[in-house]
Amino acid sequence: MRKTAAAILVALFCFPVLLSAQAGGADEAYIKAMTATSPAERAQLLKDYISRYAGQGTKYENFAYANLSLTQYPGKTVRETIDYGEKALALGGLDDLTKVQLLIVLSASIAEQGQSIDKAKAYAHQVIDLARANKAKESDPQAADQWNKLVGSGSFALGLAAEKGKDYKGALDAYLNSYTVLKNPQILSSIKKLGKALYDGKAYADAERAFKLAYQTSKDFDSTAYYGKCLYRNGKKDEALVLFKEAYAKQKSGEIAYNIGILLAAGVKTNPALSGEAIRYLLDASMLSPTNAQQAMSLAESLYFNHGSDMKYNENVEQMAAIGAKIEALTKTYNSKVEGKDEEDLDEATKKELKTILASIETEKKALEKIQKAQELVVAQFNKLVEETKLRLGVR
Repeated sequence: MRKTAAAILVALFCFPVLLSAQAGGADEAYIKAMTATSPAERAQLLKDYISRYAGQGTKYENFAYANLSLTQYPGKTVRETIDYGEKALALGGLDDLTKVQLLIVLSASIAEQGQSIDKAKAYAHQVIDLARANKAKESDPQAADQWNKLVGSGSFALGLAAEKGKDYKGALDAYLNSYTVLKNPQILSSIKKLGKALYDGKAYADAERAFKLAYQTSKDFDSTAYYGKCLYRNGKKDEALVLFKEAYAKQKSGEIAYNIGILLAAGVKTNPALSGEAIRYLLDASMLSPTNAQQAMSLAESLYFNHGSDMKYNENVEQMAAIGAKIEALTKTYNSKVEGKDEEDLDEATKKELKTILASIETEKKALEKIQKAQELVVAQFNKLVEETKLRLGVR
């Protein structure tokens, strides 16, 4: 049988079997049912008890319904859990511990149906209120702690109901309250799942609360990465950068590498020393993130050719264009002075001027060649860096 939310709650919080020590005709039948060795046998005997004694005012009819609701036996449906439980509540007379357990299971079972969410929430609130009231009356610390755990269980049930009703903020509040008390891994798992839903829904402030707890508790890759993304979305970029680096150290992710590269690149203008680190992460992203590969490579190139070397590549491109234009102008001037003329037609002053122009052209060509070689070296160094990145990441 598939585990229901109610069944999980029972397993999580270890509810005891409810049993009275009194005996008598109907009482003996009830006790026989409750001392059965298997859940299936217990359920059948309780059903037999109800079939025979229902409506006759026996002492344990309410507890029979309660135990049928709480007991997990083969073939049981969620509808049976709800029907038996609500009959027990309607009969009344249950002790507070039994009532609290029953309300928890009813709340979870109703929420699981996806209907009557307000009723599921109301039952969960009753659990919290009743457990708190009993905790306040307890002088025994151990007993008070047990009631406090039931407060946590009620909060978890409230979270289930709120989540089912798509009240994600309310669900988060309830789960966080529950985890504070119970420190149960399943609750943490629910919080992480909810945090993802909140993040996807652009509720970044609430998503940050969810992933902050998940990160502080487990520090796994997903929690670390999502906590970093929440911080980034909430404008806490310096904190986000620390988390992204921590996440990337745990697992090489193209998306995380790109996020780190973007954050570092934004700081290069005021702190050029960041360029090398930014380029390294962006090159990683270009190899590991199909989605961001092109943007990452373009930004890495821009940083490298403008900030990643002693030469300013793009500035040199402009300088080369200026030199080219100068050579073209000098050549045009030279041609205009010799066009249609033989050498013997030129006077000494013109010959001297032409010689100066040719020398200037040669000087500019040498300057252009020097810059071109430097540019080729910068490109070769960048390409080498790309190949080293592939080798480091094991990418072909």
